[in-house]
Amino acid sequence: MSVTRFEDLDLTRQYTFADYATWRFKERVEILRGWVARMSPAPSSYHQRVSTELGFHIRKHLGRDGCQLFSAPFDVRLPRSQGGESVVQPDLCVVCDPSIVDEQACVGAPDFVIEILSLSNSKRELRDKFELYEESGVLEYWIVDPHRRSVERFVLEGDRFIGLAPRTEDDKAIKATALAGLTIDGSDIFP
Repeated sequence: MSVTRFEDLDLTRQYTFADYATWRFKERVEILRGWVARMSPAPSSYHQRVSTELGFHIRKHLGRDGCQLFSAPFDVRLPRSQGGESVVQPDLCVVCDPSIVDEQACVGAPDFVIEILSLSNSKRELRDKFELYEESGVLEYWIVDPHRRSVERFVLEGDRFIGLAPRTEDDKAIKATALAGLTIDGSDIFP
């Protein structure tokens, strides 16, 4: 049965993608380990400029190698882990295995995920999504802070994220490891 108002959700119970797919309300939400998490209102214009710049450089790098870039809102369904299914909408993600992308979502871990912090979402990106992406096998995760003009980078080694040296707008070569050869000038990320 379709839910048409956010207020009609029972926030004391866990949900799945099957539930999520029937919801027909305006609010954007994610499901983190089965629990509904309301997303922030539309991001700031600066957040969107940072996302656009990153997307431009990634798309230009990908060319025709088979990897695909997706930007929010785009559902990523992560396998059940520690108590429930997760459906997230990363700001940007790159998927190199076309078999995990269907008409509705990416079903599995993207190769590369970028989350851009907003004042109201940093806790979710810094802890909750970090753990989800790590458990799910995302190869590389960047947390971009437009206010500090910095990029925290994490790469998967075994089953754990290893932090690389943080980068800022002053760095001339911010390199991605999951996408061989991708290098972005810090000043290009933060217009």
